[in-house]
This record gives sequence, structure tokens and C-alpha cells, in this order.
Amino acid sequence: MGTVSDLRIAVICSSNMNRSMEAHAFLSKKGFRVNSFGTGDKVKIPGSAADRPNIYEFGTSYDDIYKDLLEKDKTLYTQNGLLHTLDRNRRIKSHPEKFQDSTEKFDILVTCEERVYDQVLEFMENKAPSDNSIVHVINIDIRDNLEEATIGAFLISDLCMHIVTAEDLDNDIEEVLHSFEEKCQRPILHSIVFN
Repeated sequence: MGTVSDLRIAVICSSNMNRSMEAHAFLSKKGFRVNSFGTGDKVKIPGSAADRPNIYEFGTSYDDIYKDLLEKDKTLYTQNGLLHTLDRNRRIKSHPEKFQDSTEKFDILVTCEERVYDQVLEFMENKAPSDNSIVHVINIDIRDNLEEATIGAFLISDLCMHIVTAEDLDNDIEEVLHSFEEKCQRPILHSIVFN
């Protein structure tokens, strides 16, 4: 299957574990050129209690995280869906990636929560532009749970399908986002930064 569009898309959440990976899988299946990232200091996923998350360095493989959780409590992490999530993730790429460490260039950055959107904007505005190409940063708030991640992946895919139909993205983006926002009934944030 060929690519739907030449647009380079990145989906970004905090830990590159749930929301961004679900959307990455979905967009990839639809034929988009996509990658996914996290913006947090560390990869944090639920642990045995709310105040005891599992914390890993970015770059730790999904396979190693899977094995670690399997060893810690197979029943718990099977029931809460984390082992299934990690199994999906390791079929897509080897490890969670931190957005701020990437040198890749993208046309569209889709973030999954406002805090991540702010972190992406701050990073993009503080780095030296290389070619001054336009990058659209778009936020759709998606709660960090498995069900919302699936709904979010559908929304992000739908949004990307709308974007690729625009004749002139830079001129039509506001109109595209406005009609999408009305359709999905979720507020959308949008900023333009430069590569």
C-alpha cells in the first residue's frame, strides 16, 4: 500500500506509550508517513498503586518494559491492558522516543494534551530553525486511558484525512480545523512554528 500523502506527521503524548502509539498504529495502517514521540522527562506508566508508577528512561525497549512488568505482576498488567499495549507497541517500533531528542522534520505535529502541546511549542520556538519550513502544531485533548486512546486514534486519523484533502494546507488549515472541531465536538488548539 502506498502513502496517502507526502505530509510527515508526528503524534506526541507524554510517554510515547499509549495515546501516541495507538494513533501511530492507526495512521500507519491508513498509509500515512507517521512517527510518534513523548515529551516527558521519563516514560511513566501505571504501577501497582496510583502513587507508585513504573518509570523508565526513554530508549528503554518496549520489549524490556514488557518483560519487567511480566516479572513484577503478570495478572495486574494483563488485567489493566498494559501488556497488550506494550505488545502492540513493540510491533510498531523498538522503544519510546523523546520528541526533544529527535532531529526528524515534520509538517504536522499532533499532540494529545495541552501540557504536551505547550512543551512542543516551547521546544520548537527555542531551537534554531534549519530551513524555516512551516510546521503546524495541533492539539486534541485525549485522556490517557485505553478506551480514550482508541477514540483519539480515530479522531486523529479523521483529522489527518481532512488535512490531506486541503488544496493549500497553509491557507486552508484554519477552515479545516474549524469544521473538524465542530464535527468532533472537542476544542482544537493550533499554532504555527518553523523547522
